[in-house]
Amino acid sequence: MERPPIRLRSALNHFISSESAGGICLMVAAALALIVANSPLAETYFAVLHTYAGGLSVLHWINDGLMAIFFVFVGLEIKREFLEGALATWYRRALPGIAALGGVIVPALIYVAFNVGHPAALRGWAIPTATDIAFALGILALLGSRVPPSLKIFLTALAIIDDLAAVAIIAVFYTSDISLPALAGAAVTTALLFALNRFGVKSLLVYLAVGAVLWVFVLKSGIHATVAGVVLALAIPRAPKGMRMEEGNSPLLKLEHALAPWVGFLILPVFGFANAGVSFAGVTMGDLLDPLTLGVALGLFLGKQIGVFGAGWLAIRFDLAEMPQAANWRQLYGVALLCGLGFTMSLFIGLLAFDDPKLQDTVKLGVLGGSVLAALAGVMVLRGGKKRATA
Repeated sequence: MERPPIRLRSALNHFISSESAGGICLMVAAALALIVANSPLAETYFAVLHTYAGGLSVLHWINDGLMAIFFVFVGLEIKREFLEGALATWYRRALPGIAALGGVIVPALIYVAFNVGHPAALRGWAIPTATDIAFALGILALLGSRVPPSLKIFLTALAIIDDLAAVAIIAVFYTSDISLPALAGAAVTTALLFALNRFGVKSLLVYLAVGAVLWVFVLKSGIHATVAGVVLALAIPRAPKGMRMEEGNSPLLKLEHALAPWVGFLILPVFGFANAGVSFAGVTMGDLLDPLTLGVALGLFLGKQIGVFGAGWLAIRFDLAEMPQAANWRQLYGVALLCGLGFTMSLFIGLLAFDDPKLQDTVKLGVLGGSVLAALAGVMVLRGGKKRATA
């Protein structure tokens, strides 16, 4: 088989290693899903997603299986950032932590305000509280030197705290009927994982094998199976005591780096393709103005910018935190707008909140609308700023 020309291989390698690659792949997958769902292939698309194999539909395998791997990756990122990264000290956590709190509370309040008269819809209050780190960081990377590195670190830290909040929300608020035997099995398996860590076991194969058993127990327990991914990640050893994490001595970094391309170029695009497909046939102005649609869309677009920027402004104003280095208020506001990109996690929470396909499609309209508005506004604000000088 003839190899690609060197120039093409170089371009592909450059794209794959770029910060924006994962976000671009996710955008393309979401766009393809919308195209297919509104084409003659729509019937086949939805039929395949609802085909059963091994006791679960293809869609469930993606949302409960592949996304569990995504949550392993999220858990590893959370652990690494808290140990040695952007969240390693309370001072570093202050601004993204306070801003993330505002970015959870305000969108939820906006959603509830729109749906207070619709009790069935209130279950979706958490949908607009999430930030899609792949999308947001992808857009920041495309903006290049217009955004200082400190704001990219701020957004990464904020999105990771957002993910931690989303995991807690899923575990507490989106748990179905509990199976006590399965929950007991999950507890024993979790204890085994942390015992392996405590006794210095470094083999990733051992952790992954026990993690697979944990996933089965959690799936059957009534708690969403993706929580197993985070628990597994937190049990993975960081590095020998007293040493900094490096890929050569850290199972955590080794697994995170191994998962990164699979998450960025397979798992998230597959999730986006499977879940972003919504047919616009029969969509009316009433659907667009539905309280559920507006609650999600405005929760993401207005709630995130008000919550993140407002809480960040208060934290800086009252000396609880400092403005990120070389950044200004306009740039901080632009990043707050990008936090309204809730795509992956918002869609995921929406699927947990509602079983009704009609309500799920309404959620998708809100998520797509709010995320597109947030992306366009964020890019306009950040592009309007001055480029930073490059050395």
